[in-house]
Amino acid sequence: EVQLVESGGGLVQAGGSLRLSCATSGFTFDDYAIGWFRQAPGKEREGVSCISSSDGSTYYADSVKGRFTISSDNAKNTVYLQMNSLKPEDTAVYYCAAMTYYSGSFYSLPGWLEYDYWGQGTQVTVSS
Repeated sequence: EVQLVESGGGLVQAGGSLRLSCATSGFTFDDYAIGWFRQAPGKEREGVSCISSSDGSTYYADSVKGRFTISSDNAKNTVYLQMNSLKPEDTAVYYCAAMTYYSGSFYSLPGWLEYDYWGQGTQVTVSS
């Protein structure tokens, strides 16, 4: 059974930090890219970042560049999203997802329809 489980969300003040985790199981981790998405009430699902588990290639949405860092711990089949300098507009439910991907640089952020498996999300709330 494929599972992706997000954790680490919570309530923080603007300027604060959170680290989200995406623990995965049930598939060959190195054959997939892991992406982070977020969705705020009344808004469409937005891609945040992605990482290739095999070679570590990453990509970030312009809205989070310089503030968020994605990383992977292949021994634990887990991907992290370190979020610094948080803003109220970062408030959303954050989801991780897995997509078949083997290696190579990202030249754009893959859209949500390209992903095969999804977690159930973790709430991030940033107060002003």
